[in-house]
Amino acid sequence: MLCPRMRPHRIPQMSETEILSRFADPTLVASLLRELEPLVKRPLRLMEVCGTHTMALFETGLRPLLGRLGIELVSGPGCPVCVTAQEDLDHALHIATAPGAVFCTFGDMMRVPGTKSSLSETRAGGADVRVLYSPLDAVELARQMGERQVVFLAVGFETTAPAVAYALKEARDDGLANFHVYPCNKTIPAPLALLAAEPGLDGFLCPGHVSVVIGARAYLPIAKQWHKPCAIAGFEPVDILGAVIALAQQVAEGRAEVHNAYSRVVREEGNPHALALIAEVFEPQAALWRGLGEIPLSGLALRGEYRRFDARLHFPGFTPPPPSQRLAACRCGEVLAGRIRPDECECFAAACTPEDPLGACMVSQEGACRAFYRFRGWEAQ
Repeated sequence: MLCPRMRPHRIPQMSETEILSRFADPTLVASLLRELEPLVKRPLRLMEVCGTHTMALFETGLRPLLGRLGIELVSGPGCPVCVTAQEDLDHALHIATAPGAVFCTFGDMMRVPGTKSSLSETRAGGADVRVLYSPLDAVELARQMGERQVVFLAVGFETTAPAVAYALKEARDDGLANFHVYPCNKTIPAPLALLAAEPGLDGFLCPGHVSVVIGARAYLPIAKQWHKPCAIAGFEPVDILGAVIALAQQVAEGRAEVHNAYSRVVREEGNPHALALIAEVFEPQAALWRGLGEIPLSGLALRGEYRRFDARLHFPGFTPPPPSQRLAACRCGEVLAGRIRPDECECFAAACTPEDPLGACMVSQEGACRAFYRFRGWEAQ
């Protein structure tokens, strides 16, 4: 059930700066930490699913403060760049080198190591690889390119899927035959249900951005079937602490419910318009996740008339390359499953750095390895 203690934030009319100041108020943060302390009856292990939460926990100094109270926070599979499977990246690299192709992607994907190269290295070798900020920019590019084939690498969760869907509708309505999407969008609830079976995990700090689209009730199966408390959080200190308090209270009382600590933005039902757009263009399918393998119904495949835009149908002949011995040492998959901390990987800050990364978790701005590298040493402060 949804947590009966959910109460909407009553925010008076104020500017965005005033609102954010309120949710980062040091006095209120200190008060919430005092409220949290007696609720922690034993050491707790909570998964912060979203990469933005990983960064926020470091930037605000909350991670070490919570650690002193006996709360261990482990990173989860909430970075879309990080969870993109090696097989999909290698296939995308193959398409990027096709004659006449214009390959488009978000910036964080450029330096993720494929088995043989990265998109950045592929561009340096002469391929036309471009960084765009929106899939709609790729549609506009296709309009300008005539017969050249424009491919957009659609990486992301339910947050970016509506924009990809809208771009595909634009391409369909314009009759574009040279616009394609490599579909790598994934959905969050499925991997959480898988990870809920992991031993020693006490609850989930659920992602704010995704929850705006899918809504609070999307996590009900995790709470009900796996008896794992869930709390949706925003990204300011008060947001995060409110969610952690809700999780600690549920664990102490033996409850497993969904608490919405971000109710000023997230509704129970989510965003019905965005969900309808996703359902019109996509259909659920099994998807490969880095480190988690194939998860049923966790991916979004193009539906019906939109299948003709699937880049994999227009660029055949892909043969997966043999595994890379260099990349085999990367433990990014274990980090994404919360089984190890980034600094427990033998390659961390040695063979793997932001300048010369082995895995996606060190490349992405939301990657756990990148966050631990940037803030290494802060845990002891």
